Amino acid sequence: MRSHLLNGTTAERYRRSVTAGVERVAAKLATTDRPFTGVRADELSPVVDAIDLDRPLGDASAALDELDRVYLRDAVYFHHPRYLGHLNCPVVIPAVLGEAVLSAVNSSLDTWDQSAGGTLIERRLIDWTATRIGLGPAADGIFTSGGTQSNLQALLLAREEAKTPPHHFTRLRILTSECSHFSVQKSAKLLGLGPDSVVPVPVDHDKRMQTVALARALEQCVAEGAVPMAVVATAGTTDFGSIDPLPETAAICRRFSTWLHVDAAYGCGLLTSLDRRHLLDGIEHADSVTVDYHKSFFQPVSSSAVLVRDRATLRHATYHAEYLNPQRMTAERIPNQVDKSLQTTRRFDALKLWMTLRVMGADGVGRLFDEVCDLAAEGWRLLAADPRFDVVVEPRLSTLVFRYIPSGITSPTEIDRANLHARKALFASGEAVVAGTKVDGRQYLKFTLLNPETTAQDIAAVLDLISGHAEQYLGDSLDRAS
Repeated sequence: MRSHLLNGTTAERYRRSVTAGVERVAAKLATTDRPFTGVRADELSPVVDAIDLDRPLGDASAALDELDRVYLRDAVYFHHPRYLGHLNCPVVIPAVLGEAVLSAVNSSLDTWDQSAGGTLIERRLIDWTATRIGLGPAADGIFTSGGTQSNLQALLLAREEAKTPPHHFTRLRILTSECSHFSVQKSAKLLGLGPDSVVPVPVDHDKRMQTVALARALEQCVAEGAVPMAVVATAGTTDFGSIDPLPETAAICRRFSTWLHVDAAYGCGLLTSLDRRHLLDGIEHADSVTVDYHKSFFQPVSSSAVLVRDRATLRHATYHAEYLNPQRMTAERIPNQVDKSLQTTRRFDALKLWMTLRVMGADGVGRLFDEVCDLAAEGWRLLAADPRFDVVVEPRLSTLVFRYIPSGITSPTEIDRANLHARKALFASGEAVVAGTKVDGRQYLKFTLLNPETTAQDIAAVLDLISGHAEQYLGDSLDRAS
Protein backbone atom coordinates (compact mmCIF):
# COMPACT_ATOMS: atom_id res chain seq x y z
CA MET A 1 0.00 0.00 0.00
CA ARG A 2 2.96 2.34 0.41
CA SER A 3 3.16 2.51 -3.37
CA HIS A 4 0.12 4.79 -3.25
CA LEU A 5 1.82 7.38 -1.05
CA LEU A 6 3.04 10.43 -2.92
CA ASN A 7 6.77 10.83 -2.35
CA GLY A 8 10.06 10.78 -4.17
CA THR A 9 9.87 7.08 -4.98
CA THR A 10 6.36 7.29 -6.48
CA ALA A 11 6.78 10.48 -8.48
CA GLU A 12 6.49 8.68 -11.82
CA ARG A 13 3.35 6.84 -10.74
CA TYR A 14 1.90 10.17 -9.61
CA ARG A 15 2.67 11.70 -13.00
CA ARG A 16 0.98 8.85 -14.88
CA SER A 17 -2.12 8.79 -12.67
CA VAL A 18 -2.72 12.52 -12.72
CA THR A 19 -2.06 12.70 -16.46
CA ALA A 20 -4.64 9.96 -17.04
CA GLY A 21 -7.18 11.89 -14.98
CA VAL A 22 -6.46 15.15 -16.79
CA GLU A 23 -6.84 13.40 -20.14
CA ARG A 24 -10.24 12.03 -19.12
CA VAL A 25 -11.48 15.44 -18.08
CA ALA A 26 -10.02 17.13 -21.16
CA ALA A 27 -11.73 14.60 -23.43
CA LYS A 28 -15.00 15.17 -21.61
CA LEU A 29 -14.75 18.94 -21.90
CA ALA A 30 -13.95 18.67 -25.60
CA THR A 31 -16.98 16.51 -26.35
CA THR A 32 -19.65 17.84 -23.99
CA ASP A 33 -22.43 19.32 -26.11
CA ARG A 34 -24.80 20.35 -23.31
CA PRO A 35 -24.38 21.47 -19.71
CA PHE A 36 -26.21 18.46 -18.23
CA THR A 37 -27.39 15.02 -19.27
CA GLY A 38 -30.74 15.36 -17.52
CA VAL A 39 -30.13 12.34 -15.31
CA ARG A 40 -32.57 12.05 -12.39
CA ALA A 41 -31.53 11.40 -8.80
CA ASP A 42 -33.58 8.20 -8.72
CA GLU A 43 -31.66 6.95 -11.77
CA LEU A 44 -28.15 7.74 -10.54
CA SER A 45 -28.56 6.92 -6.84
CA PRO A 46 -28.78 3.12 -7.32
CA VAL A 47 -25.60 3.18 -9.42
CA VAL A 48 -23.69 4.95 -6.66
CA ASP A 49 -25.27 2.89 -3.88
CA ALA A 50 -24.33 -0.37 -5.62
CA ILE A 51 -20.60 0.36 -5.31
CA ASP A 52 -18.95 -1.63 -2.53
CA LEU A 53 -16.47 0.79 -0.95
CA ASP A 54 -14.91 -2.07 1.01
CA ARG A 55 -13.76 -3.78 -2.21
CA PRO A 56 -11.20 -1.50 -3.88
CA LEU A 57 -10.53 -1.74 -7.59
CA GLY A 58 -6.78 -1.54 -7.07
CA ASP A 59 -6.20 0.26 -10.33
CA ALA A 60 -6.46 3.96 -11.16
CA SER A 61 -7.65 3.31 -14.70
CA ALA A 62 -10.52 1.14 -13.45
CA ALA A 63 -11.40 3.75 -10.85
CA LEU A 64 -11.52 6.42 -13.57
CA ASP A 65 -13.82 4.20 -15.65
CA GLU A 66 -16.13 3.87 -12.69
CA LEU A 67 -15.90 7.60 -11.97
CA ASP A 68 -17.09 8.32 -15.46
CA ARG A 69 -20.29 6.36 -14.75
CA VAL A 70 -21.02 7.93 -11.37
CA TYR A 71 -19.78 11.49 -11.89
CA LEU A 72 -18.05 12.71 -15.05
CA ARG A 73 -20.77 11.57 -17.46
CA ASP A 74 -23.57 13.34 -15.58
CA ALA A 75 -21.79 16.27 -13.94
CA VAL A 76 -23.21 19.76 -14.44
CA TYR A 77 -20.61 21.49 -16.59
CA PHE A 78 -20.30 25.19 -15.83
CA HIS A 79 -17.93 25.71 -18.74
CA HIS A 80 -20.77 25.11 -21.23
CA PRO A 81 -22.15 28.38 -22.69
CA ARG A 82 -25.73 27.37 -21.90
CA TYR A 83 -25.13 26.90 -18.22
CA LEU A 84 -26.94 30.03 -17.04
CA GLY A 85 -27.87 28.91 -13.54
CA HIS A 86 -26.22 29.86 -10.28
CA LEU A 87 -23.16 31.94 -9.47
CA ASN A 88 -20.80 29.28 -10.81
CA CYS A 89 -18.10 30.37 -13.19
CA PRO A 90 -15.99 28.55 -15.75
CA VAL A 91 -12.45 28.45 -14.42
CA VAL A 92 -9.23 29.74 -15.93
CA ILE A 93 -6.43 27.30 -16.69
CA PRO A 94 -3.71 28.98 -14.55
CA ALA A 95 -5.96 28.55 -11.51
CA VAL A 96 -6.51 24.87 -12.29
CA LEU A 97 -2.73 24.50 -12.54
CA GLY A 98 -2.45 26.09 -9.11
CA GLU A 99 -5.07 23.64 -7.80
CA ALA A 100 -3.01 20.70 -9.03
CA VAL A 101 0.11 22.02 -7.33
CA LEU A 102 -1.51 22.87 -4.00
CA SER A 103 -3.28 19.49 -3.78
CA ALA A 104 -0.06 17.56 -4.31
CA VAL A 105 2.11 19.58 -1.93
CA ASN A 106 -0.80 19.79 0.54
CA SER A 107 0.36 22.78 2.58
CA SER A 108 -1.80 23.74 5.52
CA LEU A 109 -2.05 27.50 5.87
CA ASP A 110 -2.53 27.65 9.63
CA THR A 111 1.08 28.04 10.77
CA TRP A 112 4.35 29.18 9.28
CA ASP A 113 6.04 25.87 10.01
CA GLN A 114 3.49 24.10 7.78
CA SER A 115 3.39 26.51 4.87
CA ALA A 116 6.32 28.97 4.77
CA GLY A 117 6.12 30.54 1.27
CA GLY A 118 2.40 29.77 1.11
CA THR A 119 1.83 32.05 4.08
CA LEU A 120 3.67 34.90 2.37
CA ILE A 121 1.81 34.40 -0.92
CA GLU A 122 -1.56 34.50 0.86
CA ARG A 123 -0.56 37.61 2.79
CA ARG A 124 0.63 39.30 -0.39
CA LEU A 125 -2.70 38.59 -2.12
CA ILE A 126 -4.63 39.95 0.87
CA ASP A 127 -2.56 43.15 0.68
CA TRP A 128 -3.16 43.33 -3.09
CA THR A 129 -6.92 42.96 -2.67
CA ALA A 130 -7.07 45.46 0.19
CA THR A 131 -5.17 47.96 -1.95
CA ARG A 132 -7.59 47.43 -4.85
CA ILE A 133 -10.46 48.09 -2.45
CA GLY A 134 -8.71 51.11 -0.92
CA LEU A 135 -8.94 50.06 2.73
CA GLY A 136 -5.73 51.80 3.78
CA PRO A 137 -2.37 50.84 5.32
CA ALA A 138 -3.79 49.14 8.44
CA ALA A 139 -5.88 46.66 6.41
CA ASP A 140 -5.58 42.90 6.64
CA GLY A 141 -7.64 39.77 6.08
CA ILE A 142 -7.69 36.05 5.56
CA PHE A 143 -8.74 33.57 2.88
CA THR A 144 -11.94 31.64 3.68
CA SER A 145 -14.04 28.83 2.27
CA GLY A 146 -16.63 31.17 0.74
CA GLY A 147 -18.88 34.17 1.16
CA THR A 148 -20.92 32.64 3.96
CA GLN A 149 -17.84 32.12 6.12
CA SER A 150 -16.49 35.56 5.19
CA ASN A 151 -19.77 37.22 6.18
CA LEU A 152 -19.87 35.21 9.43
CA GLN A 153 -16.37 36.29 10.41
CA ALA A 154 -17.04 39.93 9.54
CA LEU A 155 -20.18 39.97 11.68
CA LEU A 156 -18.34 38.22 14.53
CA LEU A 157 -15.83 41.07 14.51
CA ALA A 158 -18.65 43.62 14.36
CA ARG A 159 -20.39 41.95 17.32
CA GLU A 160 -17.23 42.09 19.41
CA GLU A 161 -16.50 45.69 18.42
CA ALA A 162 -20.02 46.63 19.57
CA LYS A 163 -18.75 45.86 23.09
CA THR A 164 -22.09 44.50 24.26
CA PRO A 165 -22.04 41.91 27.08
CA PRO A 166 -23.29 38.46 26.03
CA HIS A 167 -26.40 38.73 28.19
CA HIS A 168 -27.40 41.77 26.14
CA PHE A 169 -26.88 40.17 22.70
CA THR A 170 -30.65 40.28 22.14
CA ARG A 171 -30.31 44.06 21.87
CA LEU A 172 -27.94 43.83 18.89
CA ARG A 173 -29.26 44.60 15.41
CA ILE A 174 -27.90 43.99 11.89
CA LEU A 175 -29.46 46.15 9.19
CA THR A 176 -29.32 44.95 5.61
CA SER A 177 -31.17 45.13 2.30
CA GLU A 178 -34.17 42.87 1.90
CA CYS A 179 -32.32 41.50 -1.15
CA SER A 180 -29.12 40.64 0.71
CA HIS A 181 -27.70 37.12 1.01
CA PHE A 182 -29.31 34.63 3.40
CA SER A 183 -25.96 34.16 5.13
CA VAL A 184 -26.61 37.39 7.03
CA GLN A 185 -29.56 35.76 8.83
CA LYS A 186 -27.62 32.52 9.20
CA SER A 187 -24.65 34.36 10.73
CA ALA A 188 -26.92 36.14 13.21
CA LYS A 189 -28.21 32.79 14.43
CA LEU A 190 -24.73 31.29 14.71
CA LEU A 191 -23.55 34.35 16.65
CA GLY A 192 -26.25 33.89 19.28
CA LEU A 193 -28.30 36.95 18.42
CA GLY A 194 -32.04 37.20 18.83
CA PRO A 195 -34.53 36.08 16.16
CA ASP A 196 -35.38 39.71 15.36
CA SER A 197 -31.77 40.84 15.17
CA VAL A 198 -31.69 41.20 11.38
CA VAL A 199 -33.66 44.25 10.24
CA PRO A 200 -34.53 44.14 6.51
CA VAL A 201 -34.33 47.53 4.80
CA PRO A 202 -36.58 48.18 1.78
CA VAL A 203 -35.08 48.48 -1.70
CA ASP A 204 -35.84 50.83 -4.56
CA HIS A 205 -36.98 49.99 -8.09
CA ASP A 206 -33.43 48.91 -8.99
CA LYS A 207 -33.29 46.57 -5.95
CA ARG A 208 -30.80 48.82 -4.13
CA MET A 209 -31.10 49.50 -0.40
CA GLN A 210 -32.96 52.74 0.27
CA THR A 211 -30.63 54.92 2.31
CA VAL A 212 -33.48 57.07 3.66
CA ALA A 213 -35.12 53.91 4.98
CA LEU A 214 -31.77 52.75 6.40
CA ALA A 215 -31.30 56.00 8.34
CA ARG A 216 -34.86 55.79 9.61
CA ALA A 217 -34.35 52.18 10.75
CA LEU A 218 -31.14 53.10 12.58
CA GLU A 219 -32.92 55.97 14.33
CA GLN A 220 -35.68 53.59 15.38
CA CYS A 221 -33.14 51.09 16.73
CA VAL A 222 -31.54 53.73 18.91
CA ALA A 223 -34.92 55.04 20.08
CA GLU A 224 -35.95 51.53 21.15
CA GLY A 225 -32.74 50.99 23.10
CA ALA A 226 -31.33 48.49 20.60
CA VAL A 227 -27.69 48.54 19.49
CA PRO A 228 -27.09 48.78 15.73
CA MET A 229 -24.16 46.37 15.58
CA ALA A 230 -23.60 46.46 11.81
CA VAL A 231 -24.98 47.51 8.48
CA VAL A 232 -24.45 45.01 5.65
CA ALA A 233 -24.42 46.60 2.22
CA THR A 234 -24.35 44.36 -0.84
CA ALA A 235 -22.20 44.94 -3.90
CA GLY A 236 -23.85 42.45 -6.22
CA THR A 237 -27.00 40.81 -4.86
CA THR A 238 -27.38 37.15 -5.75
CA ASP A 239 -30.65 37.60 -7.62
CA PHE A 240 -30.26 40.98 -9.30
CA GLY A 241 -26.58 41.92 -9.18
CA SER A 242 -27.71 45.19 -7.62
CA ILE A 243 -25.19 47.36 -5.80
CA ASP A 244 -26.32 49.31 -2.76
CA PRO A 245 -25.44 53.05 -2.63
CA LEU A 246 -22.08 52.59 -0.95
CA PRO A 247 -20.96 56.23 -0.39
CA GLU A 248 -24.31 57.23 1.13
CA THR A 249 -24.47 54.07 3.24
CA ALA A 250 -20.95 54.68 4.55
CA ALA A 251 -21.86 58.25 5.53
CA ILE A 252 -24.90 57.01 7.46
CA CYS A 253 -22.80 54.39 9.26
CA ARG A 254 -20.30 57.04 10.30
CA ARG A 255 -23.14 59.18 11.69
CA PHE A 256 -24.38 56.29 13.83
CA SER A 257 -20.88 54.90 14.62
CA THR A 258 -21.96 51.58 13.13
CA TRP A 259 -19.74 48.93 11.55
CA LEU A 260 -20.13 48.79 7.77
CA HIS A 261 -19.66 45.43 6.10
CA VAL A 262 -19.82 45.23 2.31
CA ASP A 263 -20.70 41.84 0.90
CA ALA A 264 -18.97 41.99 -2.48
CA ALA A 265 -18.87 38.22 -2.96
CA TYR A 266 -20.30 38.66 -6.46
CA GLY A 267 -19.35 42.22 -7.33
CA CYS A 268 -15.67 41.84 -6.39
CA GLY A 269 -14.88 41.23 -10.07
CA LEU A 270 -15.32 44.98 -10.49
CA LEU A 271 -12.01 45.41 -8.66
CA THR A 272 -10.29 44.35 -11.89
CA SER A 273 -12.82 45.80 -14.35
CA LEU A 274 -11.48 48.15 -17.00
CA ASP A 275 -14.89 49.77 -17.57
CA ARG A 276 -16.95 49.47 -14.38
CA ARG A 277 -14.67 49.93 -11.35
CA HIS A 278 -16.59 53.11 -10.46
CA LEU A 279 -19.61 50.99 -9.51
CA LEU A 280 -17.71 50.06 -6.33
CA ASP A 281 -16.99 53.67 -5.34
CA GLY A 282 -17.52 53.95 -1.61
CA ILE A 283 -16.37 50.42 -0.77
CA GLU A 284 -13.13 51.94 0.52
CA HIS A 285 -15.07 53.25 3.54
CA ALA A 286 -16.08 49.76 4.70
CA ASP A 287 -14.89 48.26 7.97
CA SER A 288 -14.94 44.79 6.39
CA VAL A 289 -15.46 43.37 2.90
CA THR A 290 -16.30 39.90 1.55
CA VAL A 291 -14.83 38.87 -1.80
CA ASP A 292 -15.43 35.59 -3.62
CA TYR A 293 -12.73 35.00 -6.19
CA HIS A 294 -14.56 31.80 -7.16
CA LYS A 295 -17.38 33.87 -8.62
CA SER A 296 -16.18 36.80 -10.70
CA PHE A 297 -12.42 36.07 -10.73
CA PHE A 298 -13.03 32.73 -12.51
CA GLN A 299 -11.37 30.66 -9.79
CA PRO A 300 -12.16 27.04 -8.83
CA VAL A 301 -14.12 26.54 -5.62
CA SER A 302 -13.16 27.44 -3.02
CA SER A 303 -11.46 30.81 -3.06
CA SER A 304 -12.79 33.64 -0.92
CA ALA A 305 -11.54 36.19 1.59
CA VAL A 306 -12.67 38.60 4.24
CA LEU A 307 -10.81 41.92 4.44
CA VAL A 308 -10.82 44.41 7.31
CA ARG A 309 -9.87 48.07 7.50
CA ASP A 310 -8.14 47.68 10.88
CA ARG A 311 -6.07 44.53 11.36
CA ALA A 312 -6.42 44.88 15.12
CA THR A 313 -10.05 43.76 14.88
CA LEU A 314 -8.90 40.31 13.74
CA ARG A 315 -7.83 39.68 17.33
CA HIS A 316 -11.43 38.64 18.02
CA ALA A 317 -10.74 35.45 16.05
CA THR A 318 -7.40 34.77 17.77
CA TYR A 319 -6.76 31.87 20.14
CA HIS A 320 -3.38 30.47 21.13
CA ALA A 321 -2.62 26.76 21.58
CA GLU A 322 0.74 25.71 22.97
CA TYR A 323 1.16 22.89 20.44
CA LEU A 324 0.37 25.12 17.46
CA ASN A 325 0.68 28.90 17.85
CA PRO A 326 1.80 29.77 21.39
CA GLN A 327 1.64 33.38 22.46
CA ARG A 328 5.43 33.75 22.31
CA MET A 329 5.30 33.42 18.51
CA THR A 330 3.53 36.78 18.29
CA ALA A 331 6.44 38.47 20.06
CA GLU A 332 8.84 36.62 17.76
CA ARG A 333 6.90 37.96 14.73
CA ILE A 334 6.25 34.48 13.34
CA PRO A 335 3.43 34.84 10.79
CA ASN A 336 0.81 32.28 11.75
CA GLN A 337 -2.35 32.72 9.67
CA VAL A 338 -4.42 30.73 12.17
CA ASP A 339 -4.22 33.80 14.40
CA LYS A 340 -6.68 35.50 12.02
CA SER A 341 -8.87 32.63 10.87
CA LEU A 342 -11.99 30.82 12.05
CA GLN A 343 -10.44 27.67 10.56
CA THR A 344 -7.36 25.80 11.70
CA THR A 345 -6.35 23.42 8.91
CA ARG A 346 -6.84 25.39 5.70
CA ARG A 347 -6.00 24.76 2.06
CA PHE A 348 -3.58 26.93 0.10
CA ASP A 349 -6.41 28.26 -2.06
CA ALA A 350 -4.56 31.53 -2.53
CA LEU A 351 -2.17 29.80 -4.93
CA LYS A 352 -4.90 29.62 -7.59
CA LEU A 353 -5.35 33.38 -7.62
CA TRP A 354 -1.59 33.89 -7.50
CA MET A 355 -1.08 31.76 -10.62
CA THR A 356 -3.95 33.56 -12.36
CA LEU A 357 -2.48 36.99 -11.72
CA ARG A 358 1.04 35.88 -12.65
CA VAL A 359 -0.11 34.38 -15.97
CA MET A 360 -3.10 36.52 -17.02
CA GLY A 361 -2.78 39.66 -14.93
CA ALA A 362 -5.59 41.57 -13.25
CA ASP A 363 -6.57 43.26 -16.50
CA GLY A 364 -7.08 39.86 -18.11
CA VAL A 365 -9.53 38.87 -15.37
CA GLY A 366 -11.24 42.24 -15.64
CA ARG A 367 -11.76 41.89 -19.37
CA LEU A 368 -13.51 38.55 -18.86
CA PHE A 369 -15.82 40.03 -16.24
CA ASP A 370 -16.56 43.06 -18.41
CA GLU A 371 -17.52 40.68 -21.23
CA VAL A 372 -20.20 38.94 -19.17
CA CYS A 373 -21.53 42.28 -17.92
CA ASP A 374 -21.74 43.48 -21.53
CA LEU A 375 -23.54 40.25 -22.42
CA ALA A 376 -26.09 40.81 -19.64
CA ALA A 377 -26.82 44.28 -21.01
CA GLU A 378 -27.42 42.75 -24.44
CA GLY A 379 -29.62 40.07 -22.89
CA TRP A 380 -31.67 42.73 -21.13
CA ARG A 381 -32.31 44.46 -24.44
CA LEU A 382 -33.49 41.16 -25.92
CA LEU A 383 -35.86 40.52 -23.02
CA ALA A 384 -37.18 44.09 -22.92
CA ALA A 385 -38.07 43.88 -26.62
CA ASP A 386 -39.71 40.41 -26.37
CA PRO A 387 -43.45 40.51 -25.54
CA ARG A 388 -43.26 36.96 -24.17
CA PHE A 389 -41.22 38.06 -21.15
CA ASP A 390 -41.25 40.54 -18.28
CA VAL A 391 -37.75 41.50 -17.10
CA VAL A 392 -37.39 42.96 -13.60
CA VAL A 393 -34.43 45.38 -13.63
CA GLU A 394 -31.71 46.49 -15.99
CA PRO A 395 -28.55 44.68 -14.82
CA ARG A 396 -25.54 46.38 -13.29
CA LEU A 397 -23.55 43.14 -13.28
CA SER A 398 -24.39 39.89 -15.09
CA THR A 399 -27.74 38.58 -13.86
CA LEU A 400 -31.15 38.81 -15.53
CA VAL A 401 -34.39 38.07 -13.66
CA PHE A 402 -37.42 37.62 -15.88
CA ARG A 403 -40.77 35.86 -16.20
CA TYR A 404 -42.58 34.23 -19.09
CA ILE A 405 -45.93 35.94 -19.63
CA PRO A 406 -48.20 33.95 -21.97
CA SER A 407 -50.76 35.78 -24.07
CA GLY A 408 -54.33 35.11 -23.05
CA ILE A 409 -53.46 33.78 -19.57
CA THR A 410 -54.17 36.17 -16.69
CA SER A 411 -53.98 33.89 -13.65
CA PRO A 412 -50.76 34.73 -11.75
CA THR A 413 -50.78 31.28 -10.16
CA GLU A 414 -50.99 29.55 -13.53
CA ILE A 415 -48.19 31.76 -14.86
CA ASP A 416 -46.10 30.80 -11.80
CA ARG A 417 -46.67 27.13 -12.56
CA ALA A 418 -45.75 27.60 -16.21
CA ASN A 419 -42.44 29.24 -15.27
CA LEU A 420 -41.65 26.56 -12.71
CA HIS A 421 -42.44 23.84 -15.22
CA ALA A 422 -40.30 25.48 -17.91
CA ARG A 423 -37.28 25.55 -15.60
CA LYS A 424 -37.71 21.93 -14.54
CA ALA A 425 -38.33 20.70 -18.08
CA LEU A 426 -35.31 22.57 -19.39
CA PHE A 427 -33.10 21.04 -16.68
CA ALA A 428 -34.48 17.57 -17.39
CA SER A 429 -33.68 17.98 -21.08
CA GLY A 430 -30.08 18.95 -20.28
CA GLU A 431 -30.10 21.52 -23.09
CA ALA A 432 -29.59 24.44 -20.71
CA VAL A 433 -29.58 25.23 -17.00
CA VAL A 434 -31.28 28.33 -15.60
CA ALA A 435 -32.03 29.40 -12.04
CA GLY A 436 -35.24 30.53 -10.41
CA THR A 437 -36.31 32.93 -7.67
CA LYS A 438 -39.33 34.79 -6.36
CA VAL A 439 -40.05 38.49 -6.79
CA ASP A 440 -42.93 39.92 -4.76
CA GLY A 441 -44.15 36.40 -4.15
CA ARG A 442 -44.28 35.46 -7.82
CA GLN A 443 -42.13 32.87 -9.61
CA TYR A 444 -39.38 34.22 -11.87
CA LEU A 445 -36.49 32.74 -13.82
CA LYS A 446 -32.89 33.89 -13.70
CA PHE A 447 -29.91 33.90 -16.01
CA THR A 448 -26.58 34.17 -14.20
CA LEU A 449 -24.09 35.02 -16.92
CA LEU A 450 -20.51 34.27 -15.93
CA ASN A 451 -19.23 32.58 -19.09
CA PRO A 452 -17.62 34.86 -21.69
CA GLU A 453 -18.22 32.07 -24.25
CA THR A 454 -21.99 32.53 -23.93
CA THR A 455 -23.44 34.62 -26.76
CA ALA A 456 -26.60 36.60 -27.36
CA GLN A 457 -27.61 33.77 -29.72
CA ASP A 458 -27.36 31.34 -26.80
CA ILE A 459 -29.60 33.58 -24.72
CA ALA A 460 -32.16 33.88 -27.52
CA ALA A 461 -32.16 30.10 -28.06
CA VAL A 462 -32.70 29.40 -24.36
CA LEU A 463 -35.55 31.92 -24.24
CA ASP A 464 -37.20 30.05 -27.10
CA LEU A 465 -36.77 26.76 -25.21
CA ILE A 466 -38.32 28.28 -22.09
CA SER A 467 -41.23 29.64 -24.07
CA GLY A 468 -41.77 26.27 -25.73
CA HIS A 469 -41.80 24.33 -22.44
CA ALA A 470 -44.15 26.87 -20.83
CA GLU A 471 -46.53 26.82 -23.79
CA GLN A 472 -46.59 23.03 -23.79
CA TYR A 473 -47.42 23.02 -20.06
CA LEU A 474 -50.22 25.53 -20.51
CA GLY A 475 -51.61 23.62 -23.48
CA ASP A 476 -51.61 20.37 -21.52
CA SER A 477 -53.20 22.19 -18.57
CA LEU A 478 -56.03 23.45 -20.77
CA ASP A 479 -56.54 19.97 -22.19
CA ARG A 480 -56.84 18.51 -18.69
CA ALA A 481 -59.31 21.22 -17.66
CA SER A 482 -61.58 20.74 -20.68
